[in-house]
Amino acid sequence: MNVERGAEPRRSEQLARRAALHAALADPARLQIVDTLNLGDASPSELAEALAMPSNLLAHHLKVLEREGVVGRTRSEGDKRRSYVHLVPGALDDLTAGQVRQVPRVLFVCTANSARSHLAAALWRQASEIPAVSAGTHPAEAIAPGAVESARRHHLKLPRVRPQHVDGVRADDDLVVTVCDRAHEELRLPVDVHWSIPDPIRAGTPEAFDHALEEIGRRVGNLAPRLSLPTNPTDVAPAATR
Repeated sequence: MNVERGAEPRRSEQLARRAALHAALADPARLQIVDTLNLGDASPSELAEALAMPSNLLAHHLKVLEREGVVGRTRSEGDKRRSYVHLVPGALDDLTAGQVRQVPRVLFVCTANSARSHLAAALWRQASEIPAVSAGTHPAEAIAPGAVESARRHHLKLPRVRPQHVDGVRADDDLVVTVCDRAHEELRLPVDVHWSIPDPIRAGTPEAFDHALEEIGRRVGNLAPRLSLPTNPTDVAPAATR
């Protein structure tokens, strides 16, 4: 059999990489961390609380996962002392969780309800039959023009509605997804999933809005197959009216 020069070293490197990844995931605690982060980002303190794990033990497991490129960290745009841990895109393409739960509606929340949360709801409506709405903790006067333009560039239907406060939108059975660090840190109600998405309004460039749209779309694509409507849904609010 003819072997291309350099092929065997590359194969050895790939095998070593796969072995290291499997070793990193061989610990039940690290698998639990990965399962938790599979739906959204979390700070180390939130992970420790959710998994009932001592902070020093969590730090050890995160170090192993970071070393193998499974997880990464970003600094919070709200509380600069805080960071969020996330799964590295593509690191676990062959490891997918099953369906998580049944929900009647998904509520996306950011601070101003002027960009990220609206884009998330619009992308969700393309990916899932589960209704979606959006809201903010400090609603702006209108949707950001940059978000409207980004949606137009990507042929995404973005309803031109006035931003709303989360207190006037949330229903008891909503699955709440925060898409901004500030909203996640100051929200007084339970949050099911957090996505640490940089605020495109700060940069104000088309590239920033397109990057936010792409990142939200990736996460929507990951979460949508893991949720379904209840078998007997009742009183589900129509997403298009919010």
